Amino acid sequence: MTDPVFRCGFATFVGRPNVGKSTLTNALVGEKVAITSAKPQTTRRAIRGIRNRPDGQLILVDTPGIHKPRTLLGQRLNDLVEQVLGDVDVIGFCVPADEKVGPGDRRIAESLSGYRSAKKVAIVTKTDAATRDQVMERLLEVDALREDWAAVIPLSSHTEDQLDVLAGELLALMPESPPLYEEGTVTDESIADRVAEIIREAALEGVRDELPHSIAVTISEMGPREDSDLTDVFADIVVERDSQKAIIIGHRGSRLSDVGARARAQIEPLLGGRVFLSLHVRVAKEWQRDAKHLRRLGF
Repeated sequence: MTDPVFRCGFATFVGRPNVGKSTLTNALVGEKVAITSAKPQTTRRAIRGIRNRPDGQLILVDTPGIHKPRTLLGQRLNDLVEQVLGDVDVIGFCVPADEKVGPGDRRIAESLSGYRSAKKVAIVTKTDAATRDQVMERLLEVDALREDWAAVIPLSSHTEDQLDVLAGELLALMPESPPLYEEGTVTDESIADRVAEIIREAALEGVRDELPHSIAVTISEMGPREDSDLTDVFADIVVERDSQKAIIIGHRGSRLSDVGARARAQIEPLLGGRVFLSLHVRVAKEWQRDAKHLRRLGF
C-alpha cells in the first residue's frame, strides 16, 4: 500500500477591494490572521495564513486589493500584489455574489494572463448575501471571463458553505511537497504585528472619507510587567494631519478609549492574559507620500 500523496503550496486571492479576500483567508485558516473592515485597502501587507489538513498544507497569502494608486503607499501595495502573484501556485479570483461583474473585475481577470505558471480558480463570494438567481447569474458572468479556470466555486465565508470544497480544490492543484510549516502553525506573522493590526482594525471602525487610508499603527514596546500577570502594550496610532488626530482622540478622549477597549478585547485572547494597552496618537505629515515615513512604518 502506497502512502497518500501530500501536497503543499501557496495560494492568494485577488479582486477589487472589499470582495471578501481577508474574510475568506481567515475562514479557511479557521482563525483570524488578517484584519477585516468595510473600508477599502484595509490589508497592507502580504499576510500568510496556514491551513493544515491530513493530505496537505495550504499557505494562503492575503494581499491588498488591486486598485488605482493615488499615493506612494498605494503604488507599493500594488507592487506587493504583483510580486505575490508571480510567486504563488494558485490564484483565486474573487467576485461577490451580490454585485454584478464590472469593468474592474474584467480588468483584473484579464491581467491574470500575465501569471502563466499559476493555476486560476474563480470564486463567487458572499453567497449568503445573495439570492439563488444572483448566485447563478454571477457564476455565469465569472465563468465567461476566462477559459482557463481550473474551477468555479460559489461559497460563503460567514456560513462556511462550500469552504471545504474550495480547500480541496486548491490543495489538489498544489505540487507534491512536504509541509513548509510545523503542524499547528496558523500564520508566520509576529505577535507584535498581529497586535498592531488589531489596533488598526479597531481604529478604522466608524471613520470615513480619507481617514482610513491615513491610519497606521506601530508597537513601541510590549512585554510582561514585573510581579504582575499583566502584559504592557504601548502603541502609536499614526495619522497625517492634526485634524485627523482630533478625530481619533474624540471628545475628551472618548473615541480613543473606545478604540482601546475594542482592541484589548481581541488582544487578550491572542496573548492569553490581561493586557494594559496604552495608545498614543501622533502626526506624520503626508506619510503615505513620503518614502522616509513609509520606511519607518515598515512599507
